Amino acid sequence: MKAAVFDYVRASDIDEVCRLLADAGEDERKIIAGGQTLVPLMAMRMARPDMLIDINDVAGLSGIEAKGDHVAIGGCTRQRVIERSDVISRCLPLLAKAAQYVGHIQTRNRGTIGGSIIHGDPSAELPMAALALGAMIILRSTSGETELPLDGFFEAAMVTNIDPDQILTEIRIPVWQGSRIGTGFHETASRQGDYAIVAAGVQVELAEDGTILRAAVSAGGVAPSPVKLPGVETALTGRSVHDIDTAFDALGDEIDPDTDVHATAEYRLRVAKRLLARAVTDAVAEASE
Repeated sequence: MKAAVFDYVRASDIDEVCRLLADAGEDERKIIAGGQTLVPLMAMRMARPDMLIDINDVAGLSGIEAKGDHVAIGGCTRQRVIERSDVISRCLPLLAKAAQYVGHIQTRNRGTIGGSIIHGDPSAELPMAALALGAMIILRSTSGETELPLDGFFEAAMVTNIDPDQILTEIRIPVWQGSRIGTGFHETASRQGDYAIVAAGVQVELAEDGTILRAAVSAGGVAPSPVKLPGVETALTGRSVHDIDTAFDALGDEIDPDTDVHATAEYRLRVAKRLLARAVTDAVAEASE
């Protein structure tokens, strides 16, 4: 199939983007940067925007900057840039690991972190990792800027809490301070580069005695959207890596997997527990080095 008819505007600055979104009226206007999700949806006519607003020429929407207690990432930053960034690997290693699992190099060269977050796919790796780490997002419109926690931004499958006149300009992810920090990320998919059937991401800090001082945990493919798992985080705290099995006993209370053509709900729950255990084991081993 081919996309339905639409207007196209290549915006020159952020004010023009906000103005075009605000003036939409009854029209549906969509922002396009990488187009790795939107364009296929348009080709299948599952999305039929009246106008595409291209933001690739808009200054200030791309880049990665360490700012002390957090890293600021422009919404238009390519996924491949995140994967290869020294700042990300040093300050946000969980995000760097997650980026390696996103599609293929060709899609990572075009896809953006902002597009991935706004799309809200339940299996998306970068939103999942950012969610675990307590990310904040900056939304802008003609009314100004709004800062929101990523936790709570995902409302349902492919549905996020953004107004039609807003654009995601920046993601701010806290940086953990400490010398004994480790991360782990695992997923299972039908083929390399496919959407994850189940994914799990973990970051831990170890106490001097080797027990887990704090943990950040999230999962994908086990609910209508990526989910942070505070119950698992609490259950892991104070445990050693040899005593983590029961930390996942209540996982079923925090996730809501569906049965679909790829896997049953029971399979997703079972695999989620195993992937989380592997991710925790990797994180503890890395933190112990």
